Amino acid sequence: MEFRTAAILFLAGIPAVALPAAGSAACSVHSGQRTAALVELYTSEGCSSCPPADQKLARLPQALEPGAEAFALALHVNYWDSIGWQDPYAQSVFSERQSWLVHANHHDVVYTPHFFVSGTELSPGQDGLRDEVIRVNARPAKAEIQLTSSRTSNGALMLDVVAHAPEGVGPAALYLALAENGLVSKVLRGENGGLTLTHAHVARTWIGPIVLTDGTAQVHREMPLPGGAVPAQLELVAFVEDEHTGKILQAVGSQACARPEIPVSRATEFSVPGSEFEQFHQANPG
Repeated sequence: MEFRTAAILFLAGIPAVALPAAGSAACSVHSGQRTAALVELYTSEGCSSCPPADQKLARLPQALEPGAEAFALALHVNYWDSIGWQDPYAQSVFSERQSWLVHANHHDVVYTPHFFVSGTELSPGQDGLRDEVIRVNARPAKAEIQLTSSRTSNGALMLDVVAHAPEGVGPAALYLALAENGLVSKVLRGENGGLTLTHAHVARTWIGPIVLTDGTAQVHREMPLPGGAVPAQLELVAFVEDEHTGKILQAVGSQACARPEIPVSRATEFSVPGSEFEQFHQANPG
């Protein structure tokens, strides 16, 4: 498979997509020849060890080499919700995904905060984000992704995404995540009771797995934005995953659609589709 040079390259931690204004022209980005890293943090507002990890994710650009290609997602799990404080961003699909990734890494302990880089688990206390991103970026990409986004007249996001992987890669699936920056929570109870927490790259809407059939997956769909959200504060990430190993074959995002004239404000609601992740892995064990 022939890969084209990425249309735009980004440092990790910079918003992957600042969504365009309603009625504006579509923007498009294509993944490159080397593999961009996906940094996933599994976290919770109910966990006292999590705020430092949340801030580490927010400061990811400072931790990486200049020119590193990486995209960050904070996935709030829901298994802390019964212990004093219900995380407003927690989703069962993220707890399910974390458990599956732990299993794929041949481990059996789920905890927070928990970092994965392109599907590879980082051990507790291991400060290996920088080195792991370097290793991922050094690999030739095993998939390619074309991501196009535009805003509809009713304010929704129209997505057109095409992913390809060559023969021999194995079972693969495409995922899309709409995330938000600049979130602030006043925690009233639990381990972080009395603290005001700030969040970046919080996954709000999750789509996938979309299985690659004959090496290709294609998405054309309208995605309503989370209630109260402002495009300048949202970002979009797409990635292709090996569904046996959990390794990320390629990731892409873009801030080419940034509209600096749009004021930034905090969104307060979220929307997540049904747990397609759980249904897929029940139908495809192992």
